[in-house]
Amino acid sequence: MRVGLVQMRSTNTVENNISEMDRLVRLAVSDGATYVQTPEMTGILEKSRKHLFARIVDQAEDKLVAHASQLARELGVWLHIGSHAVRLSDEKAANRAFVFSPDGALATTYDKIHMFDVDLDNGESWRESKVYAPGDAARVFEIGAIKFGLSICYDLRFPHLYRQQASAGATLLTVPAAFTRQTGEAHWHALLKARAIENGAFVLAAAQGGRHDDGRETYGNSLIVSPWGEIVSEIPNDEPGVVVADLDLSLSDKARRKVPNLQNSREFTLEIVSSVKEAAQ
Repeated sequence: MRVGLVQMRSTNTVENNISEMDRLVRLAVSDGATYVQTPEMTGILEKSRKHLFARIVDQAEDKLVAHASQLARELGVWLHIGSHAVRLSDEKAANRAFVFSPDGALATTYDKIHMFDVDLDNGESWRESKVYAPGDAARVFEIGAIKFGLSICYDLRFPHLYRQQASAGATLLTVPAAFTRQTGEAHWHALLKARAIENGAFVLAAAQGGRHDDGRETYGNSLIVSPWGEIVSEIPNDEPGVVVADLDLSLSDKARRKVPNLQNSREFTLEIVSSVKEAAQ
């Protein structure tokens, strides 16, 4: 299977991002990719709640969703929009992934489960839960006999999500992201390799990169990791571009036979034992 990842530097203008997404997807497909993934927040990257809600609309009215459907159909490929903000109400949006089949049909969606509510030591503070309603369902979708696990960015730090997907047969785990530069430099490669190794699965991670209109910086370094934890291909910077690679899907079975941790996993109880004996009554 030949897959392509699109690395973007999305702005706060949806129309500009649609044009850039179109250009880069076509570039990946021209190199033979039959599945193309774009990063988190492909359609708009805006941290101001006021400005975001002035630009986003319901899914049924969304220009990026409509364009992605048309593009998938025109190019005859599976197109995975890593995520895009769509309005749910006047109070909340969804950080939603979209997967379109080669006939342009919407095959599935996934709403990001884990909200990035953190205070970083460089002064950055994020409260995604103030803007986005978290999803409540993990999702695996199929392309023929191949199962893909869906996730978005901060989900990467919750390994039980990927374990459930792998246990359900997923051999490709997707992690489109907009990792901050600070957390990306520290953990991006390590976490992606860990998710690949512990599940014996390929990990496909398209990323945002560079300085954006709203002032944030994202890490870039879109990459594909093998089930053995090796980097198959990577964009080793934060510039917009594409990376395309052929995947030998038999490597997942081989990795799981070498280290059969999925089948060896057991249920257990957790006991907390105090080191201080209670005073005699």
